Amino acid sequence: MIYVGTSGFSFEDWRGSFYPPGIPRGQMLNYYGTRFPAVEINSTYYRLPHPQVTRQLAMKTPEGFRFTVKLQAEVTHRLSRDSSAYDAFRRVIEPLREAGKYAGTLAQFPWSFRAGSKNRDFLAFLRRAHGPGPIHIEFRHDSWAVPDTFRLLEDLGLGFCCVDEPSLEGLFPPLVHVCGPVAYVRLHGRNARQWWDAGPLRYDYLYSEEELRAWADRIRELAGRSREVLVFFNNCHRGQAAENALRMGELLGPAGGSTGSAAPAAADGT
Repeated sequence: MIYVGTSGFSFEDWRGSFYPPGIPRGQMLNYYGTRFPAVEINSTYYRLPHPQVTRQLAMKTPEGFRFTVKLQAEVTHRLSRDSSAYDAFRRVIEPLREAGKYAGTLAQFPWSFRAGSKNRDFLAFLRRAHGPGPIHIEFRHDSWAVPDTFRLLEDLGLGFCCVDEPSLEGLFPPLVHVCGPVAYVRLHGRNARQWWDAGPLRYDYLYSEEELRAWADRIRELAGRSREVLVFFNNCHRGQAAENALRMGELLGPAGGSTGSAAPAAADGT
């Protein structure tokens, strides 16, 4: 199965382009679930919600819907080994797991996280501290773009996150690879001019038809090497992620048969 969705769903600037203009914020996820079969929750990177929040998210989505949840910055950017951080994260994802809608954890490491023995040791620690469940590792620095990285992930039981981002010196390239039974893809856009700016315009990019078709071929390749593929568009500025994700579902056709295309309903945000 191929699940195509977006990185987040609760965006005010999606009103009118993806969401109906007057939709209440609390009904956004209901609406989203009529169009897509999966979502990546990114707000957890900044602050972990009460588990009741994720329980409500699960209730607002249809049977078979899939969530991935991003690890908090305390773990991926400050490399905390404090057990309380991992305990808190497990409490947040537990309602999704109980609902049968948890598809795994995203661990997105920063550009400053370079390949080396200390950081390889942290990946091993993360696998142990996280507990059961898939963890998909996203690297930003190209020092990890070597075969040894994939052997390490396989040995540790960690998944690999394929990325599409600007072709800039030092950034991780768009390698197509899968570690374990689940393939994971994040498409950030190719806004090279503003990539190093720490703001939302970094993701101001609309993929062209040609660019989407190229990735559709890669996703089909991943589908042939995995049990399922999770694909999320993170070019969320002005609803561009939703536009590109809907088109990707169309391009994948039967291969992306789990991608929703139902008529609009109602929706909730995070």
